[in-house]
Amino acid sequence: MKLDFKFPLSVSCVHFICSAIGAYLMIKVLKLKPLIAVDPEDRWRRIFPMSFVFCINIVLGNVSLRYIPVSFMQTIKSFTPATTVFLQWLVWRKYFDLRIWFSLVPIVGGILLTSVTELSFNMFGFCAALFGCLATSTKTILAESLLHGYKFDSINTVYYMAPFATMILAIPAMLLEGNGVLEWLHTHQSVCSSLIIIFSSGVMAFCLNFSIFYVIHSTTAVTFNVAGNLKVAVAVLVSWLIFRNPISGLNAVGCAITLVGCTFYGYVRHMLSQQPPGTPQTPRTPRNLIELLPLVNDKIDDKV
Repeated sequence: MKLDFKFPLSVSCVHFICSAIGAYLMIKVLKLKPLIAVDPEDRWRRIFPMSFVFCINIVLGNVSLRYIPVSFMQTIKSFTPATTVFLQWLVWRKYFDLRIWFSLVPIVGGILLTSVTELSFNMFGFCAALFGCLATSTKTILAESLLHGYKFDSINTVYYMAPFATMILAIPAMLLEGNGVLEWLHTHQSVCSSLIIIFSSGVMAFCLNFSIFYVIHSTTAVTFNVAGNLKVAVAVLVSWLIFRNPISGLNAVGCAITLVGCTFYGYVRHMLSQQPPGTPQTPRTPRNLIELLPLVNDKIDDKV
């Protein structure tokens, strides 16, 4: 069934509403996690910027999918590990072992090979996906700072982030897409089943947001983005199977090279983690650059 629901802002808004409801149920109703109280000032200084970047990332991803295939968007987004390392080095003054930099060469090289041979190219969609890649890097870096430096867990992060994201997207969604959504509701057949599919995607978005912050909390921003590259081969295959997007032999070779780079990166991270105590490990960040702002109140409470 074809939904023809071509409203990326509204889709993103539904996703964040479902994420906010899911986090509220897990913390307030099911009591699976205690609520971490956060000062209002810290919500605006730390959580709001991350929510804003998160919104930009999601919207750019949804917009790019209107103009380019899923396979091409995923290969462009696979630049994220390289941009994450570069931004952390340039802006946050975080230092990485040379082997980390070398491991990014096959990752980026494979993506370039795949992108050059992509048969369904659109410049606007390409730019949207590319800026989405930069937004993803910034989002994961901010999330790593919030989760590691501020002792947040993944559910509490979604609990505070999703309402901000909904607030950011609601007004532009109503202004830019409100009339189109109303027209779709009046003219589209099988509206109920279509809405079930849309809100089901919101439930999956909540699970995705939870897993994103959980992985970042357990690892690092770079490792999370490298792990995301492993889905490229699956995305290309599924895109071909379902949407019948054309795939050349060089596309497959590019994906294979990228996966080799991901494997090498994982090996380097493992070797660095096995260094004996007292050995400087990378990536490393000066302490004074981590604690740029006071920590939020990490007091456990049942009230915000």
